[in-house]
Amino acid sequence: MMKRIYLILFLIVLLGLTQSVFCKEINPAEMINNSLNGSILSPLWGLPFLGMILSIALFPLLLPDFWKKHFGKVALAWSIVVLTGIAISQGTEMSIRTFLSVMIDQFLPFIFLLLTVFTVTGGITLEGEHDGTPKVNVILLIIGAILSSWLGTTGAAVLLIRMLIKANSWRKFKVHTIIFFIFIVGNIGGTLTPFGNPPLLMGFICKVPFFWPICKLLAPTAFTTFLLIVIYFLIDLFYYKKEPNKPDYRIKSRITIAGIWNIILLIFTIFAVVLSGYDFGTAFLIYHVPFPLGELLEILSLLAIIFVSVEITPKEIRALNNFTWHPIIEVGKLFMAIFICMAPLIAMLTAGKNGPMSFIIHSLSNANGKPVNGMYYWLSGGLSAFLDSAPAYLVFFKTAAAPAAALHMAPNLFMTSIIPTTLIAITVGASFMGAITYIGNAPNMIVKAIAEENNIKMPSFFGYMTWSLLILVPVFLVVQFLFIH
Repeated sequence: MMKRIYLILFLIVLLGLTQSVFCKEINPAEMINNSLNGSILSPLWGLPFLGMILSIALFPLLLPDFWKKHFGKVALAWSIVVLTGIAISQGTEMSIRTFLSVMIDQFLPFIFLLLTVFTVTGGITLEGEHDGTPKVNVILLIIGAILSSWLGTTGAAVLLIRMLIKANSWRKFKVHTIIFFIFIVGNIGGTLTPFGNPPLLMGFICKVPFFWPICKLLAPTAFTTFLLIVIYFLIDLFYYKKEPNKPDYRIKSRITIAGIWNIILLIFTIFAVVLSGYDFGTAFLIYHVPFPLGELLEILSLLAIIFVSVEITPKEIRALNNFTWHPIIEVGKLFMAIFICMAPLIAMLTAGKNGPMSFIIHSLSNANGKPVNGMYYWLSGGLSAFLDSAPAYLVFFKTAAAPAAALHMAPNLFMTSIIPTTLIAITVGASFMGAITYIGNAPNMIVKAIAEENNIKMPSFFGYMTWSLLILVPVFLVVQFLFIH
């Protein structure tokens, strides 16, 4: 696994070094020409993405053995459909550049961060016997919600999910616990700092102040978390009473931590992510696609952290965690295809009023030109649930901040001081509603994979959505009524 990662990175750097090494400037006009032109695309370009989603949803139900063995090939097939279509419609060079842009701008930072967090947290064991009562589960969910904003949703989710599974290993009814864990720890809890969720990091990169989220989003985040925990407690209490084989006594012991050095590595991981947010210029070009120096430094830092974690962690700790590479390999293959398939959709959205999705942009403001915050909330959230939350956030942030130029204001200042509720709507929607589907946020899929690896039969794609629509949508409506006007 690690040899493959090092080989891929070496080939990327080697390819870049054969072109413009440490290029200082890139012609903006050239950048536009090198980008996929979304204004001339048809909405039919959404079909491969729909096919990819339906593959994830239906194959595990209809052909589980085939999917288990060949999910990577299915994902590859949909990716080839998209890239071939781009080659036919806009040329082979554009297809290559689109692939490289997706890899550099989205997939590489995504998968290396996920791999680092997965590896490091897999070297941390939380020891302690607990019996998975509703009270214990609620405490773990609260701890996870708090940690999500400071360790990131992926870090908190991967750190705690194995302990939660172990505490509930004796229970017959436990799927609902994993689902609420995804809701709270994998998504909603990470809305208070730029470390927590990708949309918050995008905001920080757009110069939204670091402490703006915790000042403005604490109330909706705390309210939503509290409401979901109350709902979970009532559901878990119902299922707990139905358990056929309750333990004769309550198991309880003090929690101890093994693998303390990996916690320090997790802190270094956070700093590596923040490092990538600064503009250090371009390291090199790969087929005219810039590879940012900040991203290169981030990836090299994350690789060093992965290497150190693998070397210093005793095998016994990873054995206690039932650690294998399969979940991260599955997530990596599926999300690479998802990112490629959604590239035309993101390009159409980025085209704004000149693109085929102009109706979405027009719906964001009323006749007087004022933002319709409810539309920003649900559209940023809806796109985050099915596309990537970071691009969705950026599209709506830039759309809402467009009037700043006429006022001679910086976009971040305009958003935080003139229309702060709009920024709240965009951020909350993009961060919260990633919980609606398995593909809405990286922790969702990885928690599902870890649970299934521990013989927990998780709901299908649509089965999970049934839970999320029934529980989350009413909660999000209340959030809109209280906090987004």
